[in-house]
Amino acid sequence: MSGFSHLDDAGHVRMVDVSHKPGTMRTAKASGHIAMKPETILMLQKGDMPKGNVLTTAKVAGIQAAKQTAHLIPLCHQLNLSWVDIDFSLHSDRVVIDATVSTKEATGVEMEALTAVSVAALTMYDMCKAVDKTMEIGAVRLVQKIGGKSHHQSAYRPLTSLLVTSDSIAAGAAEDRSGAILKDGLEAVGCRVSAFRVVPDEPSEIAALVDSWVSEGVELIITSGGTGLGPRDVTVETLLPRFSRRLAGVEQALFQWGQGKIRTAMLSRLAAGMIGSSLVICLPGSPGAARDALEVLVPTIFHAFSMIQGEGHQ
Repeated sequence: MSGFSHLDDAGHVRMVDVSHKPGTMRTAKASGHIAMKPETILMLQKGDMPKGNVLTTAKVAGIQAAKQTAHLIPLCHQLNLSWVDIDFSLHSDRVVIDATVSTKEATGVEMEALTAVSVAALTMYDMCKAVDKTMEIGAVRLVQKIGGKSHHQSAYRPLTSLLVTSDSIAAGAAEDRSGAILKDGLEAVGCRVSAFRVVPDEPSEIAALVDSWVSEGVELIITSGGTGLGPRDVTVETLLPRFSRRLAGVEQALFQWGQGKIRTAMLSRLAAGMIGSSLVICLPGSPGAARDALEVLVPTIFHAFSMIQGEGHQ
């Protein structure tokens, strides 16, 4: 049962925990219609409805409904909405309702947009039912979703290699967890992980292995470990001089997300950049840092490879 996001291990419903996800700008657009007699459409256009201004009332109702979605749909998250707008298009036999909802939160606003359309339609039904018994509400659907992971989908998956740098793990005195999390997470989204190696915190070994992967055409190289303040934390110092380009945006996204969860993340020294045609990301060696990196980087980072290949932002 644990494979279902809305069920716990015992099969009981649960709310999805989105506390590990970064807040990003998200927008959803939904549409629907309410079919009615042509005479009713004319009354709407002239403002002759006995209950008053139907479209204005329906718009206010839809906006209120979007803001109340979490109270109506049990497992929806309570979101701070940035914007709600509703438009009406009058046709010969129906009114088309379009709702747009935006937020800067950790989960999407599809349900808020759909709820806005539905309640706007129900409000119109209520205000027009005295003059039209034939009305039907239908075709309520999600039209567009912008933001979040689905907005940054790229079919391309880079050839990937993973490097864990740790004296204790290399010596067999400790067990690797962060590298395994990265490997499982990247393979789960379709990456081809061609190599997964563990080496001690020795600059010569780290440099030689990364250089060999770059020469072999590995497109994405992720290292785990060696980013702290200890005397043997040398991964960043070893690889940084090899960068031809520094990817400050990637670094900032990882730093910001990590520090938003745990204050000690400010003490880590991660790095991201290009070595030749390979994108290299140096991550802290903790399991939490590995999980955070997957959340922040996937799938947006895959868009980088179309840019590297000269395809721009398409």
